[in-house]
Amino acid sequence: QVQLVESGGGLVQPGGSLRLSCAASGSMFSIYAMGWYRQAPGKQRELVASITSGGSTVSADSVKGRFTISRDTAKNTVYLQMNSLKPEDTAVYYCNAQATLVGSMSNYWGQGTQVTVSS
Repeated sequence: QVQLVESGGGLVQPGGSLRLSCAASGSMFSIYAMGWYRQAPGKQRELVASITSGGSTVSADSVKGRFTISRDTAKNTVYLQMNSLKPEDTAVYYCNAQATLVGSMSNYWGQGTQVTVSS
């Protein structure tokens, strides 16, 4: 079992910044990748950005140049620095982890944190 705890969401004006954090904990596991997804009202969940244990990153075209994903491997924590926020970034942001427990790979999800960009 892997537990993911997110923090850092909130209300911010357009052009503002927020930093999301997600910490993974639980029994013995090995993380392959961690990332952030978001889901806006009436829309499907979409990938925002992800990072592998080796440091490789991918991100959605809509956030490139504005959002940066990073990690602290020793702490099993991933961050999402969000700058130049736009109203269309408003969504519930979910932390995701792909982790292996003795040869079994599974996806784990946090409970989500609300990000609202509005004046």
